[in-house]
Amino acid sequence: MLTGKKWGYVTPGIPDDWFAKNCVPMTREEVRCLTLCKARLKSDSVVYDIGSGTGSIAVEAALLAGEGMVYAVEKNGRAAELIAGNARRFGVSNLRVVSGEAPAALAELPLADRIVVGGSGGRLKEILSAAAEKLKAGGRLVVNAVTVETLAVSVETLAELGFSELETLSLTVAKTAQAGRARVWKGMNPVFLIVGERPRAAPGGRHGRRRKGEES
Repeated sequence: MLTGKKWGYVTPGIPDDWFAKNCVPMTREEVRCLTLCKARLKSDSVVYDIGSGTGSIAVEAALLAGEGMVYAVEKNGRAAELIAGNARRFGVSNLRVVSGEAPAALAELPLADRIVVGGSGGRLKEILSAAAEKLKAGGRLVVNAVTVETLAVSVETLAELGFSELETLSLTVAKTAQAGRARVWKGMNPVFLIVGERPRAAPGGRHGRRRKGEES
């Protein structure tokens, strides 16, 4: 367990057991790494982590986008406290916990450069529609899905919303685990990543219009 120590690398990949979890769902290290790579963060990115859980993605995003701001949106009060604790644990000051349920919790946030959706509480379509309105032109959105239903809704909804460069990946990770005197492979459940980009220009479409707060 990490105590009074900071992640001293420029790459993501903080080990899972460095985070306080307290039985709250967490995005595993390997999935987290690929999610952040696909998000293509910049040093000054404004990032939403919706359904943040333990805040593992939010914390790593805050470390990577040190000049930006990360908003960890979480409806579970215990999880929200855990996110704040993990932020302190890693010494990040550019992470704000937003206690509330998406999509309503997104209303007062500034426009985002990058959005990650981890949990949706059964309101995925609404959340993706709201996220599209809060995402700057050229911004990227990544959905992490563990069910076929979430995968299907994500792909269909992002296509309907006019997202470009749509990409879907299936990630399956196996690690060795001790089994008596031998080591065997222990696989994780597959995780789907759905990635899309909000078009920079879409003549006549609502997502192509520049909104207040967007750069020209």
